[in-house]
Amino acid sequence: MPKSVLQFFTASQKGDADAWADAFEEHATFHDPVGADPIEGREAIRAFVKSVIPSFDPFLGLTPTEAHIVGNSVAVSWRGAAVSLDGKSVNWAGINVYEIGETGLIREAKAYFNRSVFEAQLQ
Repeated sequence: MPKSVLQFFTASQKGDADAWADAFEEHATFHDPVGADPIEGREAIRAFVKSVIPSFDPFLGLTPTEAHIVGNSVAVSWRGAAVSLDGKSVNWAGINVYEIGETGLIREAKAYFNRSVFEAQLQ
């Protein structure tokens, strides 16, 4: 798995928003999930991640389960886990597709998961 994609997952598991965002190129795009408005630029990605992590204690992050690499494209299936501040367990899964830029960092990431399944667990 490319170093930047591994960094994406490792940072999520550590709850490290800065390392998570630093896996992306400066002008990267993150679709989280696909269908939502894309997050444009590393600093916007950093702000997004910093806004999500504090809503959980703990935020256990995303664990990759399988990866497929073709050229500069990487598709990774994953499972996510967290506990909301009011004690609700949240488990979700999906597939991310990454395009790696010439810098070796993520140029674009597309997260495919059902947001309504995630949100229903918080109700």
